[in-house]
Amino acid sequence: MIGRRNVLAGFAAGSAALAAPALVRAQARTTLDVYIDGDTNIQDLWNNLVKPAFERANPGNTFRVTVTRGVGSGNRLIAERALAAMDTKSDPRVDFFEEYDPRHPADSIAKGLWVEFTRDRIAGLANLNPLSADLPQRLPYRGSQVLIAYDGAKVKEAPKSWAELVAWAKRNPGRFTYGRPDRGGSGRNFVVRAVHEANGRDPGLFRADNFDAKLAEERFGRAWEVLRDLHPHTYGQGAYPAGNTPALQLLAQGAVDMIAVWSDQAIQAIGQGVLPPTTKLVQLQDLGLCGGFAYSAIPTNAKNLDMALKLAELSLSTPIQTAIVKEIGGFPGIDWKHLPADLREAYIDIIPLSIPTFPSGEWNNAMNDGWYRSVATNVAR
Repeated sequence: MIGRRNVLAGFAAGSAALAAPALVRAQARTTLDVYIDGDTNIQDLWNNLVKPAFERANPGNTFRVTVTRGVGSGNRLIAERALAAMDTKSDPRVDFFEEYDPRHPADSIAKGLWVEFTRDRIAGLANLNPLSADLPQRLPYRGSQVLIAYDGAKVKEAPKSWAELVAWAKRNPGRFTYGRPDRGGSGRNFVVRAVHEANGRDPGLFRADNFDAKLAEERFGRAWEVLRDLHPHTYGQGAYPAGNTPALQLLAQGAVDMIAVWSDQAIQAIGQGVLPPTTKLVQLQDLGLCGGFAYSAIPTNAKNLDMALKLAELSLSTPIQTAIVKEIGGFPGIDWKHLPADLREAYIDIIPLSIPTFPSGEWNNAMNDGWYRSVATNVAR
């Protein structure tokens, strides 16, 4: 019995010795606070793909996701809390914003709230898509853009310019449509493309800080002429779908052969079999339809700043960027040339040469109002 007790005691002592480092590791475990204001597909990407990859690359570290979508002002409230924490030198309880614009709160950049992403801090920063350039406090890690989706079994030669698209719609009356501009981004950005076309293909004419009612009437008036000319040749002679999904449904049902569509929605719909396998995608080459990037941000007073920078670095890695394309149908934040060759080849027709933008606010409101008054006069708002 004495010997048995000694063996058990020795075993217990050994077990305790073995357990001690594990206990220390558990106590030293770092858990980042990541805030997401994205839809379920973005939440799934971070929970199911980014999180395991981060944990593998950084043993003993993890992150928890807090979803702010649909909760008050979303991430804005968390950013305001982080700014207030700078004054009190307290924990802001946020380490990483999956998507946020550091221009808000208005004085937060001047007060030094946001990390500037530089090559010495983030490996892979040199691989970013040059079209994504913005503030140094914003890290573009994914994007999307409105494209033209079409049934390749019926459309043998896809349009590559605005003129070719309009010509195709006129040759094939009723087989093309786009959504109402106030009911979904795909329709909005198609109308914006008409505005750009009618104004010298110069997106720079429209900025958040230069709205003028008279100027808007003049510039939009040119676009309404273009869209009125197209109007009787669209599906149902102007029966515009009331959203992104209804437009996809018309293409899926064979009611039309060509639509304006968000890249991520179309790629996912093809992959899930919602759209027929003959569906193809193309981007206009003279000037693309509008799109943009999702930009991450990190507060400088983050409790786990070093690990947050490692998470930012991971988000630009080839495996995560490849998953963004394959899993959620997004565009990469890095240049397409840094993705696998077979993936680039599969998406060659939609790799953008340009990603125009258009401001929200007054320009957008005036555009929507004008479209109903001057183009879709048959549609009740």
